[in-house]
Amino acid sequence: MPEVLEILKYTVPALIVLITVFFMMRSMARSEDQRRNVELNTAAQKTVLPIRLQAYERIIILLERISPDSIIMRVNQANRTSKEYRAELLTAIKSEFEHNLSQQVYVSPEAWDAVKNARANMINIINNAAQQVKPDASALSLSNKILEILMELTTPPNAAAIDIIKKEAQQFF
Repeated sequence: MPEVLEILKYTVPALIVLITVFFMMRSMARSEDQRRNVELNTAAQKTVLPIRLQAYERIIILLERISPDSIIMRVNQANRTSKEYRAELLTAIKSEFEHNLSQQVYVSPEAWDAVKNARANMINIINNAAQQVKPDASALSLSNKILEILMELTTPPNAAAIDIIKKEAQQFF
């Protein structure tokens, strides 16, 4: 029996030291992991933040470029019927949207839905104006009708989307 007590005298303190070292090492490993995660997140933010802000800028430019008053000024009306001009306007909107499609990766789903709704509203304005003008009428008459419909609206079709994009971008400042 005295031999067992002698063994326990050395074993119990060694076990206590072993358990203490285990928990200290585990705690140090966790804090090191947290430090690394913070460093990685900081580095990622330095890389991703400028890209996200550029995406917000590009989406605002997209919304401005496909607004009816802007697109009418950019798309050539010369010697076109209203039917041809309508097709040209819709093609321009589709092209602008497809060119910036990848920007949805950097914005929230709500913001991207607002962009899609703005695009749909602008297409609806063009289609509604085209229905009110004869297909063989001049492109100028279609553009005038689009501007008339636009003036009847209380807010431009892209205003809500621009506001959402701006608010989302301001969260980074």
